[in-house]
Amino acid sequence: MSLTRRGFLVATAVLTLAACGTQPALEKTAATGTAWSFTDDRGKKLELPKRPGRIVAQVGSAAALWDFGVRPVAVFGPHKLKDGGRDPQVGNVDITKVEGLGNVYDEFNVEKYIALRPDLLVSNMWVQGQLWYVPEKSRATIEQVAPTAGIMLPGKSAEQVIGKYEELARSLGADPAGVAEAKTRFQAALKELQRFRNLKILMMSGGADNMWVVNPADYPDIVTFMAAGLDVVKPTAVDKGGFFQTLSWENADTYDADVILYDTRTQSLTPQEMLKKPTFAKLPAVKAGQLYPWRAEAPFSYQGYASMLEELVANLKKASKLP
Repeated sequence: MSLTRRGFLVATAVLTLAACGTQPALEKTAATGTAWSFTDDRGKKLELPKRPGRIVAQVGSAAALWDFGVRPVAVFGPHKLKDGGRDPQVGNVDITKVEGLGNVYDEFNVEKYIALRPDLLVSNMWVQGQLWYVPEKSRATIEQVAPTAGIMLPGKSAEQVIGKYEELARSLGADPAGVAEAKTRFQAALKELQRFRNLKILMMSGGADNMWVVNPADYPDIVTFMAAGLDVVKPTAVDKGGFFQTLSWENADTYDADVILYDTRTQSLTPQEMLKKPTFAKLPAVKAGQLYPWRAEAPFSYQGYASMLEELVANLKKASKLP
């Protein structure tokens, strides 16, 4: 029996039990508050008779909501490293207190999701209408169990995405502690970025055979960097689907830059691995030691972005314009 078919039968059984007033082994916490509504970035207006209480979220969404005071019951997507530690993409989420439904792309435990009796699923969207890390093969079953909310990333600034998560968190009844202080830090660090307008910055990710030059317009953090005045390299040719331009390591010197920001996500090569590529090691920015982290996994919250921007400012203070 396929996972989708099996998931559908389990979903039907769960919903039948609920209709009969029978509680499963994992008891559902009663949702609180009066009628709830929220319009997501698909333009879909979600409406429920009561405010959702049990939230399941993709790790990026979970990290943002956590900082705004919402505590998901489960996450899916990269949240646990091989050594058992917390993946940076999950932010401040306490992974010992949430269920894990999947840790890699296309992995989502539908049966466990149904057993959790969720009120709402939340995920980012890199492509309009496609919830990130929700497998297409299981999508129909997943969407039968609970409403889903999608938050769009490309074409938005970080402030817009953070604002949408704040709107969602407040609708869910969160009373975000520390948000005002974090917002002040975020704004101060953003203002500091204006000091580095003279630097040409290349943002990239490394793979075994290729390096990828990031297309700024597709990433909310870089949209915000550029609005603050940073001069970020825009690739002259972007791969089909957007997001980056693929270059062989032999062509690592295609673009001039004073500073290189490298992707710190687990799928990208580390600086030590990239330095083994001769053409990369010879780049002026690399030789000058002006190679710094790009925290592409920073949660879309004021806390997440304040910390990321403060680190970026500290690094750029060490850089200078190259001849």
